[in-house]
Amino acid sequence: MNLYTINAGHFKLDGGAMFGVVPKSMWNKLNPADENNMCNWAMRCLLIEEGDKLILIDTGMGDKQDAKFFDRYYLNGDDSLEKSLAANGFTKDDITDVILTHLHFDHCGGAIIKQEDKLVPAFKNATYWSNQQHWNWAINPNEREKASFLKENILPIQESGQLKMVNDKWVMVNGMETMDSSIIPALSYKIVNGHTDAMMLPVIQYEGKTIVFVADLLPSPAHIPLPYVMAYDMFPMKTLSEKKIFLSEAEQNGYILFFEHDPIIECCTLQLTEKGIRVKETFKLADI
Repeated sequence: MNLYTINAGHFKLDGGAMFGVVPKSMWNKLNPADENNMCNWAMRCLLIEEGDKLILIDTGMGDKQDAKFFDRYYLNGDDSLEKSLAANGFTKDDITDVILTHLHFDHCGGAIIKQEDKLVPAFKNATYWSNQQHWNWAINPNEREKASFLKENILPIQESGQLKMVNDKWVMVNGMETMDSSIIPALSYKIVNGHTDAMMLPVIQYEGKTIVFVADLLPSPAHIPLPYVMAYDMFPMKTLSEKKIFLSEAEQNGYILFFEHDPIIECCTLQLTEKGIRVKETFKLADI
């Protein structure tokens, strides 16, 4: 198995929304805001090469939206999905599977492109994976979350015939819902429900280590302290509970956390301190 970091660009979100009830005087030291109170965040995807499978986890936001959209979210930097794939020797046509942790625009927008005024899959040879519970949630969004679930990112996946649902036979493992992947044996998922309903956290067994793609349960290492919960989360108290369970399991078992949104840090391990579970070491995926 080979693993690759795929950088799909950076964007900006309101710092207060990203850190919830935590005061700016505290979070601004962790990810300094600009004059508009916006912090820069990565859209970092993960590529798994295993046998004849080339599996991409999340896709960034893509570039098909209008100028008004990008004025709001400040897509920036030189990285793109295509450039990052090419830098590792791949093209979008090589991708066999796309796992969408959840269907918020910054995670699935790159899954669909506009081609001759039609919305089509960006990965024409890939199977797209979601789960039925989250899919139903996303296509019938609540008023608070509907700005994150954009129909042009979601419905064309189903219309293409390339969508499959993962096996929804979940079991409880260490207090968290878990299910196996039907793609490769080394891949499974943890299911969390605080950020949005039935978000999938891919768990990869790699060279005797466990790597967890933590998506929006932990957008960055700065979100490891328990009270650091995003205002974007639909059920913040559920997130708090899920973080507590997951971080304890991860620290005890030496998991490596892979961060989707931290602008700099890709991975970390954890340690128990007098203040609770905190970062032990940070490093790049390529250094594992």
